[in-house]
Amino acid sequence: MGRFLNPDNSVFQDVINSKIYVDKTELLDYTNRMINTTEKFICNSRPRRFGKSVTAYMLAAYYSKGCESEQLFSGLKISRMDSFKKHLNHYDVIRFDTQWCMVSAGSPEHAVSFITEEVIKELKTNYPDICMDQVKSLPDALSCVNTAAGIRFIVIIDEWDAMIRDETCSRDAQEDYINFLRGMFKGIEPARFISLAYLTGILPIKKLKTQSALNNFEEFTMLDAGELVPYTGFTETEVQALCEEYHKDFNEVKRWYDGYLLGDQHVYNPKAVISVINRGTFQSYWSQTGSYESIIPLINKDFDGLKTAILTMLAGNEVKVKTSSFQNDMTTFRNKDDVLTLLIHLGYLAYNQKRQTAFIPNEEVRSEFVSAVEEKSRKYPDSIAQYTGKILLVGISYDQKSKTHQCVIEKYKKE
Repeated sequence: MGRFLNPDNSVFQDVINSKIYVDKTELLDYTNRMINTTEKFICNSRPRRFGKSVTAYMLAAYYSKGCESEQLFSGLKISRMDSFKKHLNHYDVIRFDTQWCMVSAGSPEHAVSFITEEVIKELKTNYPDICMDQVKSLPDALSCVNTAAGIRFIVIIDEWDAMIRDETCSRDAQEDYINFLRGMFKGIEPARFISLAYLTGILPIKKLKTQSALNNFEEFTMLDAGELVPYTGFTETEVQALCEEYHKDFNEVKRWYDGYLLGDQHVYNPKAVISVINRGTFQSYWSQTGSYESIIPLINKDFDGLKTAILTMLAGNEVKVKTSSFQNDMTTFRNKDDVLTLLIHLGYLAYNQKRQTAFIPNEEVRSEFVSAVEEKSRKYPDSIAQYTGKILLVGISYDQKSKTHQCVIEKYKKE
């Protein structure tokens, strides 16, 4: 058992011990089918508080040789499937959180060297008979172990995109990290020493910078979650069951927290649903994990039609969005569609794949947008009208009876 190599199952045990636990272990049956196939490289991106880390804990607890998890998973959905015992705790697992490593390394510039040195140190302890004295990179070390002992690894990276989306990271640090990912996952050698790779973060990987490094990954995103829709958030059936168990008004929960449409399924933010059950009050729980102030710079981007689109969605309508030009970072925006696409990945907007439209999913997120617009309006009271060519004006009020924000769009009249 180590910090990064073959971790234990204690963190996932804490998850199961929680008052509210929704069983998502059927995902393991999917990843089991992908092991040692050409589809073994998986990237599942979703907004914050949609259970990314919980999934990483679950995968590590199930696959890692550093623990015995049969009792932990007993009674959960995966335990009733044929693939359960075949893969349970059978693999050498490397798991790390890129964001945590950036902090522990002292700076983003030292993150790759920190990960490399720490994992190689644990590999040398686990495999003392394999000479790794001349090894300088983690991919080389894994290749040496594979060549000498025939061992393949499962690699789980949480917050994989932290280095990409962190605006304070230097270009050199990002390039170093991208080269690290390329060595880990692209080419003949990684195909030999990797049994399964699972990356989770907020941003998708198909971007000019990372495409050559990770274009062999199967992607599941808020634009298209594919087979992983049931494991991206809480499904409507799961929320209905929770509301019945904890005596909550399902219709009110639906109004506040429903709205993310993945394929034909409605998906709820797990953090919000758990919070309203635990705390009992309907409110925006996003502000507890990341203030609305984070989206103000985005909705104030100087693109023709962006603010009109925001106001249109605040009024309850959908807007067309082209997602293909988005470059998958937090700074490169060429048009309003790029900003809207990022807001979809961040969870501030939902996406209708069939109609290719964006919309504000629910009252929780609407309140965050209202707060952002109100904050901007206080500082620059005429800015919204100016930005939309003096055509639109937003008026926002709070309805005490329905406990919702009301947004009214009117003709702008200049005195």
